[in-house]
Amino acid sequence: MSQHRPTASSAASMDESTIAAFRGHLRGELQQPGEEAYDTARKIWNGMFDRRPALIARCVSAADVIQAVNFARTQGLLVSVRGGGHSLPGHSVCDGGLMIDLSPMKGIRVDPVRQTVRAEPGVLLRELDRETQAFGLATTCGVVSDTGIAGLTLGGGQGWLMGKYGLTIDNLLTVDIVLADGRLLCASECENEDLFWAVRGGGGNFGIVTSFEYRLHRVGPTILGGMILYPREQAQEVLSFYRDYSMNTPDELSVVAALFTSPDGLPVVALVVCWSGSLAEGEACLGPLRQLGTPLADLVGEMPYCQLQSMLDAALPPGMARYSKMGYLPHLEEQLIKTVLDHTAEMSSPYSMVLFNAMKGAVTRVAADATAFPHRNPQWHFDIVAQWLDAAEQEQHSAWARGRQQLAGRR
Repeated sequence: MSQHRPTASSAASMDESTIAAFRGHLRGELQQPGEEAYDTARKIWNGMFDRRPALIARCVSAADVIQAVNFARTQGLLVSVRGGGHSLPGHSVCDGGLMIDLSPMKGIRVDPVRQTVRAEPGVLLRELDRETQAFGLATTCGVVSDTGIAGLTLGGGQGWLMGKYGLTIDNLLTVDIVLADGRLLCASECENEDLFWAVRGGGGNFGIVTSFEYRLHRVGPTILGGMILYPREQAQEVLSFYRDYSMNTPDELSVVAALFTSPDGLPVVALVVCWSGSLAEGEACLGPLRQLGTPLADLVGEMPYCQLQSMLDAALPPGMARYSKMGYLPHLEEQLIKTVLDHTAEMSSPYSMVLFNAMKGAVTRVAADATAFPHRNPQWHFDIVAQWLDAAEQEQHSAWARGRQQLAGRR
């Protein structure tokens, strides 16, 4: 949804009768500063942002979204849209405008015969997975279970299943979307095709999606997955192995590499894996990985798919302040790995981390111009994540994340 910035007084100048009329047209709640639930509703996943909207419309239906969009347009209000509230740059909340909060919209309907699911934009990954796994089904859907499906999908949607089944957007069948003029449209491969192309990876500025329909696949309920931890001293060897191994395995295997500090203060490197095929074949495929180096712990084994989906949650908790630089790397040369390790050694917070995720398999078999997500070559998604607790330390930790931003192709 496009945003136009209001004058500083536009929200404050609204009289109570205007606000009351808007409230009367909503099935959901309208919250204002000073009300009991206001501060809870304005909080988002990234604690770096402490913004105060003039109004929060807690929508429960597409009709509420239409009312909110029309109200913001006629009143000239800045708009932010919250789904799961997981926006890293803080787009979920604004200062002085209208926050359109979709988090109460939690409807999920699985069709086990067609192997599809329709879900509303307030649904979190763990909620979608819980419903689809009841039928032994899943779709590519992130790696942190409290992420909202809406922002994840509109940005492309990486996940453990992407090597086998593609990105989240590659499994998106239809959306219902409210445009800036208040119209509600359906977009798919057969209807409003240009809009459907744009929302698959182009972000949230084309409208507010009120319903997503996804294709599902047979997954689990038991997969082979987990984490192998190594001391940081072995990181060069582990990442060099990861570079070659992660790109030359069957589509059923996804591997994430992570550099972080363990809860007991030990610098470590971890390889986190998901094998979604035959368990016997998975054991054979993981053999070379499990023979690598001298691990601190090998936590790989048979587990429910939903357990793997929540494995990284503790490392990325809601409310912590964070700043990230990310991009794509076509190659992981030895010198680049060394540079990454040198930068990681300068990590300014024990909560920060560096992540690599291999983009291969089904992701790369989609044409670069088929959707608005163009990153379809075999490559590694690279993410430098600074996280901290003390607001006064923001510049120190964000400066660390920016220190090697050229690795991620960013300026």
